[in-house]
Amino acid sequence: MTWNWERPDWPHFKWDSARLTQAEEQFLLDAGVAIGTVKHLGDEEQTQLLVELMSAEAVTTSAIEGEVLNRASVQSSILRQLGLAPADKQRVKPAEQGIAEVMVDLYRSFSKPLSAEMLYGWHRMVTAERKDLTNVGKYRTSREAMQVISGRIGAPKIHFEAPPSKQVSAEMKRFVWWFNGTAPRGKEPLPAITRAGTAHLYFESIHPFEDGNGRIGRAIAEKALTQSFGQPALVSLATTILAHQKSYYRALENANRQNEITEWLVWFAEIALEAQHRSIRQVEFILTKAKLLDRLRGQINERQQKALLRMFREGPEGFEGGLSAGNYGKITGASPATTTRDLADLVEKDALIRTGERRHARYALKLTQS
Repeated sequence: MTWNWERPDWPHFKWDSARLTQAEEQFLLDAGVAIGTVKHLGDEEQTQLLVELMSAEAVTTSAIEGEVLNRASVQSSILRQLGLAPADKQRVKPAEQGIAEVMVDLYRSFSKPLSAEMLYGWHRMVTAERKDLTNVGKYRTSREAMQVISGRIGAPKIHFEAPPSKQVSAEMKRFVWWFNGTAPRGKEPLPAITRAGTAHLYFESIHPFEDGNGRIGRAIAEKALTQSFGQPALVSLATTILAHQKSYYRALENANRQNEITEWLVWFAEIALEAQHRSIRQVEFILTKAKLLDRLRGQINERQQKALLRMFREGPEGFEGGLSAGNYGKITGASPATTTRDLADLVEKDALIRTGERRHARYALKLTQS
């Protein structure tokens, strides 16, 4: 098997720009929509959006690697790092603290050029307190081949093999130079999606670290997309990749075998556009939340407000299967009779939509007003 980095044209990637033109134009158009919509949010809602997008990306980029994090702990860590919450005595797991730090640093340093020191810092964050690694905060040095494998121990399937460790430093120096040179203000700027997709594949092909390459590689792609906006922002890239995890790994594996990467970039473009639409939906959801709560101010009781806020915490998708009377009782502590009255009142006030009858009744937020 010959890998892309073993070919004579490495790392001179080629692609058919014409097949990406429409996606690039749509991405920039939607970016304008997203930025314009955010401006309609108040300061509190903008902060809420930022923290929710960051925490979602932190949790999902880890989930792609099979690591399950506590979203509340990650969100709490992000709030503290942004200076929006005091330090608490509850210890956050190193993995949760570390990926939260990456998200905050990615947001704060979006316009800064990429550097080896920045990558080393991200690696220290995502591998915080790992005792099983030889190289933390620096490129790998092991003489053993860096491979991505699956299957039985006796008969493994090799999905990818990275360049030997002795080549990594030179390869990464060239990668960093390429990334900064293709930035919007670089010597050879590339369109947003093309640059982000190529950067992610390029980095993953080198696989410079002993562990954490996937999370750092997706952070690099986020950085590339954000730099195209000219202002700090986050696109739900990892969240969307997780929803297409199998095709993600399949597309990467196929792209690792050659340096003509049109098919990879076409796949990545679809993911980037879907990720952007997810972010826009989140903005619109928070705007709807603010409008709904403002309209209901003084018209609902504390139980009803608590339940609505809990429902909004589930995001645009809401409770799986809808909110039941039993859920409402658990959230608010209300009796069955009080629950029935409260829910009927929220439906009457156009805050909730009811489907089903009696014990099968379910409630969802009414996000559009008639």
